[in-house]
Amino acid sequence: MSIRILPSNLINQIAAGEVIERPASVVKELVENAIDAGAHKIEVTLAGGGKNLIAVSDDGCGMSADELALAIERHATSKLPDDNLFAINFLGFRGEALPSIASIAKLTIISRQRNTKEAWQITVNGGKKGELQPASANEGTRIEVRDLFYTTPARLKFLKNDASEAAQCIDILERIALANPHISFYLYSDGRKRVSLNAHEDDLFVARRSRISEVMGAEFAENSSPINSQNEFCNINGLVSLPTYNKANSLSEFLFVNNRPVKDKLLLGAIKGAYQDVMMSGRYPACAIFIQVNPHYVDVNVHPTKAEVRFYDNGAVRGLLVGAIRSALSADGGHSADTGSLENLLQKNLNTKALQGLTGLSFNAELHSPQREFPRLQNFPKSSGGYGKVADFPELEHKYSVKISEETTPQSYEEVGELGLAKAQFHNTYIISQTEDSIVIIDQHAAHERITMEHLKQSLASHKQVPAQLLLIPEVVELSASERENLLEYRDTLSSLGLAIEEFGTQAVLVREIPALLGDTDVKKLIKDLAAEISEWGSAYALTDKIHHICATIACHGSVRAGRSLNIEEMNRLLRDMEKTEHSGQCNHGRPTYVSIKLKDIEKLFERR
Repeated sequence: MSIRILPSNLINQIAAGEVIERPASVVKELVENAIDAGAHKIEVTLAGGGKNLIAVSDDGCGMSADELALAIERHATSKLPDDNLFAINFLGFRGEALPSIASIAKLTIISRQRNTKEAWQITVNGGKKGELQPASANEGTRIEVRDLFYTTPARLKFLKNDASEAAQCIDILERIALANPHISFYLYSDGRKRVSLNAHEDDLFVARRSRISEVMGAEFAENSSPINSQNEFCNINGLVSLPTYNKANSLSEFLFVNNRPVKDKLLLGAIKGAYQDVMMSGRYPACAIFIQVNPHYVDVNVHPTKAEVRFYDNGAVRGLLVGAIRSALSADGGHSADTGSLENLLQKNLNTKALQGLTGLSFNAELHSPQREFPRLQNFPKSSGGYGKVADFPELEHKYSVKISEETTPQSYEEVGELGLAKAQFHNTYIISQTEDSIVIIDQHAAHERITMEHLKQSLASHKQVPAQLLLIPEVVELSASERENLLEYRDTLSSLGLAIEEFGTQAVLVREIPALLGDTDVKKLIKDLAAEISEWGSAYALTDKIHHICATIACHGSVRAGRSLNIEEMNRLLRDMEKTEHSGQCNHGRPTYVSIKLKDIEKLFERR
C-alpha cells in the first residue's frame, strides 16, 4: 500500500477527535476565542445539551470579511504575531478549533468589526465551505454550531443525555468565568437561563472574590482562606477551603495558569500534599487558585485541549503552592468550618420521647405553643451552692456520663482564649465550654491528637530529639518479612521521633523506647499500623510526606482517648493548648475538633428573638 497525503477534510476530522470531545469542548474553544477578542459580554445558548445547537455571541473586536474567510482554515490564527511559542499571551493560539468544529458539524459565523457598518457571514457544513455573504449583526461575533458530530456518528453514540452534557457546558463556562470576573457570562439551555454572572467593576482581587462566591457559593467563601505567594517568575493567589470544609471528589478544585483553566497532575498533587496531614483520606478541598507565570517559564503547548501545562521549574512552583496553602491554613489553623444548622440538627434528633426520658414529664401538643406555661419541677433536690451537682445524683452520672464543673476561680479567666472555659464533660468524650456569646463542643481525642501531632512536627523541624521513655520490658512485635524491612528502613526517622526499634529474629522487631508523649499506649498496634502504612506508600511519597504520616499515626495512638474521664483542670488545659496550636480546628484526619454554637442561634430556638 503506497503512502499518500490524507484529504484536508479527513485531517480536520482527526484533529477534531483530539480537540472536540463533547459539546463542552466546543463551548470552551468558542468562549476562549471571545475572550481573546476582547469581549465584555459573552452569551451561550444550548439546545439538546449542545448536541443540537451551540451558539456563542460576544461583543468583541469582530472580524473583517478577509479575516472571516481565513478563520476557518486550518492553523490560521491572529494570536502568534511574532511566531513565538515561548511567549503565548492568549488562551488560543493553534488555529485548530474552528476548522475542527466545522468538519464534524454545521458551522455558521456572523461577525462585524468594531467601528464598521458591514457584517459578514460564512457557513461550513461537514467541512464544505460556503460563500461569504453580507449580513446584519451588532458589533462582535456570533458562532452557531448545529448537529454536532453528525459526520462522525460513532462519537455521537458516546455522549451522555442532554442534561449531563448541559451540566458539563455549565461547568466549563463557570470555570472560565472564575478567571475573568470583569466579563459578563450568560448561558441558556433549552430556553432556561442556567448561568447569569454580571461583570464586576472592582479591582481584580475584590472582583475575583465576588465571582468565586457566585460560582462556588457563599458557604465556600465563608469557610476559606486567602493565599498569596510569589517568587521571581511566578505569582500564586486565590482561596482555599478550611480542611473541615471538604468534598467527596476533586471537582471543586479550580486551577488556572495565566487565566487558563487546567487540570494539571503536578498542581493537583501539590494541593493533596499541602492538605496531607489535616484532611482525612478520600476527601478533597475546595479551592480557586490562580497562578500567573512568565510565559517564558511555562509551556501550554502540551496537549490539544491545553488542559495540562509544563513548568520550567516544577519543583519551585510546587513548593511555592504547597507553602502558600500551608501558610494560609496555619493562619486559620484554629478555625473549623461552620456549615451546620443547629435548628435542623435539633429538629432531626430531638423528639418528645427523648425529652420525656430526661425530665419525666408528659408532653403534649399544647406545650409547643409560644404561650405555654411549663409545669414546675417538683422535688428537685438542691445543694447549698444552688442547683444540684452530679455528686448529688450518682445514678445520673452513671447513666449520662456528665461531669459538671465547680465554680471557676477568678484567676483562671486571665488566660482564657476564644474557646472559653470548660464547664462539663459528656460521655467522657466531649467537653462543653462557654464563651461570651456561644457554647463550644470539643472532641477531646481529636483535639489532643492535633496537639500531639504539632509537637512532633515542631521537634523535627527544629532538629530536636523527641523525648522518649524507656520501656521496662521491651516489646517484641511480629511482622511479615516485607513489613519488617520497610519499617527498619525508617529506623533513623523513627528514632528521631522517640521510637527506638531493633531487629529481632527474622520476622520481628524489638521496641525499646517510645515517645514520652504517648504515655500508656498499645505499642504492638502502633508498630503494626506504622509498618502497614509504610509498606503501602512505596515510593509514591516524598520523605517529608512520609514523616508526616508517621507523626500522624504516632499522634493518634498517643492522644487522650474517647471515654477517658477528665477533671476540669485537664479540660481547660486542653483548650488552652488548642488555642496555641496550629491547625487545631481539625484533627490529623481532617475531622473538626470542635463545633461552636452561637447564643443567638440557641435563643432563636426558644423564640427569645
